Amino acid sequence: MSLGYFLKRLLMLVPLILVISFIAFCLVRVAPGGPFDKERAPASPDIERNLKAKYHLDDPLWKQYLRFIGIGFEGGLIRGDFGPSLKYRNHSVNDIITQGLPVSLVLGFVSFGFSLGVGIPLGIWTALRRGGWQDHLGSFISILAVCIPAFVLGPILIVLLGIKWPIFPVGLWGGPWHIILPAITLGTYFAGKVARLTREGMSQAMQQDFITTARAKGVSEKSIVFRHALREGILPVVTYSGPLLADLMVGSFVVENLFQIPGIGVFLVNSSINRDYTMVVGLVILYSVLLLILNLFVDVVYGFLDKRVKYG
Repeated sequence: MSLGYFLKRLLMLVPLILVISFIAFCLVRVAPGGPFDKERAPASPDIERNLKAKYHLDDPLWKQYLRFIGIGFEGGLIRGDFGPSLKYRNHSVNDIITQGLPVSLVLGFVSFGFSLGVGIPLGIWTALRRGGWQDHLGSFISILAVCIPAFVLGPILIVLLGIKWPIFPVGLWGGPWHIILPAITLGTYFAGKVARLTREGMSQAMQQDFITTARAKGVSEKSIVFRHALREGILPVVTYSGPLLADLMVGSFVVENLFQIPGIGVFLVNSSINRDYTMVVGLVILYSVLLLILNLFVDVVYGFLDKRVKYG
């Protein structure tokens, strides 16, 4: 990848983030309801009017967006400030992200490692034994992993490995042992996807002409698989890994709710339900930035693995 192309991609992130922020900013306000509709006691018209004035929700939409961006106002997105939360009083969106993002990142990276550590070997194993019972067994396992949702697998693991055989903690966020069950719950679905992608990629790679040539030259089967075929067979997984890692880092709200983990996935769901405008838009922008950066990183890795790929 040339430096010019890399810098061009980085510069393109700025208008993309602005477009995404504008769409999210408008859509969250189009949805029925408002941030003060679910208070414990219904607010009187005067109180609701004062609350809207406090958070500038009575301004025209264009002015609210400019204030959110920070054009002509203090703070704002261009200064890294997402504004105050409308439901978590006395807390800004930045405070909540600072609190929850490290937890979600740790859970996401561990789940990502579990997905690759299980999915890639399983995919290679089934691809090398294509058509045999090992292939059928491995394919069944990978399909089963994809079909079992996290809200089903999680309780099963809690009952078996946390209650019946108390090996792992079943909730909250403490030491390394607390990560294992949530990571398995979150990563199992993606491990099945990775296994399927690896199987297809390796199956196609093993049928290429350069593999036949390597065999004719007397190269060992182990070298053919791990030094030649794997480099090409792993490309579908590399392409998928960017969105996968972004999903694992901020899309684990089901697992976080199930295991009572204080990550940002819980805040995303609760804020959507409670119409916490600033929180929803801030987390959408965070997810978008992670996704765009990870996709750019994937393109870099893809270029190193496949020399045929040229970026202008």
